[in-house]
Amino acid sequence: MKKIKIFLCSLIFLVLIGIVNISTAMTHYQTVGTPTGLVTASALNVRQGPGTWYKIVTTVNKNEYIRIFAKIGDWYVIQTDNDNIGAVSSEYVRLIYPNTSSNQNKGSSGTSNTTTSELTANEQEVFDLINAKRVANGLSALKIDDELQNVARIKAQDMVDNNYFSHTSPIYGSPFDMIKSFGISYKTAGENIAGNSSNSGAVNAWMNSAGHKANILNSSFNYTGIGVVSSSKYGKIYVQMFMGK
Repeated sequence: MKKIKIFLCSLIFLVLIGIVNISTAMTHYQTVGTPTGLVTASALNVRQGPGTWYKIVTTVNKNEYIRIFAKIGDWYVIQTDNDNIGAVSSEYVRLIYPNTSSNQNKGSSGTSNTTTSELTANEQEVFDLINAKRVANGLSALKIDDELQNVARIKAQDMVDNNYFSHTSPIYGSPFDMIKSFGISYKTAGENIAGNSSNSGAVNAWMNSAGHKANILNSSFNYTGIGVVSSSKYGKIYVQMFMGK
């Protein structure tokens, strides 16, 4: 009987330890407000659990996007593009927060093909000039997609802030990576960028370039987003993103 009592006491003690451990773990569980993270380390180990004592599952590389489910202490629970699940140190991951304020005034389709208060005067002029080119070539006018509009503005500001002129951002990667990281699904996509002192000058430069013109007159594109940001180097930086869906 004494041995049975000792065994039961030991069992209860172990159960209590388990409950305490679960409770402690749950107090460190946090949501992060975004499903997207960008790896900032040259190589980051993905482990089986939130700690360096857990085994390494795989490795993710710098500028690779990962899906984030939650935060436990100083670790993110993540999924890689190869569908590996694990935990990575939050110190080497930059959270990417899409600006969702533009979604508040969406219609049922989430898009608009008319002038909206969300477009600046520069953006509206570029939008009108681009659609004039399309209509003149027998194509339908593009519509503004609010989410893509937000991404185009962020990309334009990113080019100014980080002093580069390229389709590939040091933070967001390619236009396709960037669109994907903001949770936008599409069938086809493209991007035009320009540095110019005037809106008409930027559009004319695009139309005089075979690749840029092909994007503008691409019949598979039906939505767009346009970002125009002041630049001390060029006057203005222009980013137009195209999407077909």
